[in-house]
Amino acid sequence: MANNKNDCLKLENQICFPLYACSKEVIRRYKPHLDKLDLTYTQYITMMVMWEHKEMTVKELGDYLYLDSGTLTPLLKKLEDKGYINRTRSAEDERNLIISITDSGKALKKRAVNVPGKMSSCVNMDPQDAEQLYKLLYKLLENLQENEK
Repeated sequence: MANNKNDCLKLENQICFPLYACSKEVIRRYKPHLDKLDLTYTQYITMMVMWEHKEMTVKELGDYLYLDSGTLTPLLKKLEDKGYINRTRSAEDERNLIISITDSGKALKKRAVNVPGKMSSCVNMDPQDAEQLYKLLYKLLENLQENEK
């Protein structure tokens, strides 16, 4: 990548830039599909976790999504206003906020089931390349988490 000391400052030598640009472009392509569901991308991935787990604490949800409570709080309030989740204080420890999916939230899953297929055809990537990229991105996430400890 870098041949002299200034090469490290070239955009083409930054791994962060293609990650940023790809993330932005993929999320942009989700938008027309998610607009039909009245969801933002972050609300969508939150609902994906809720469809799978039904109930969890805000902290657990944040761990899944790599989001802090400051980001999750307004997002969860909007999902609750839409009727897709409920937020309640834990009976065992009132400091913990429990998120649970509602019947409306479960019904939304039926409307969202085609989104991944539409996105897969939009990305148009060889399945083996997609699997390799998936593994590399999660390896990078793990490395970043380890370096934070």
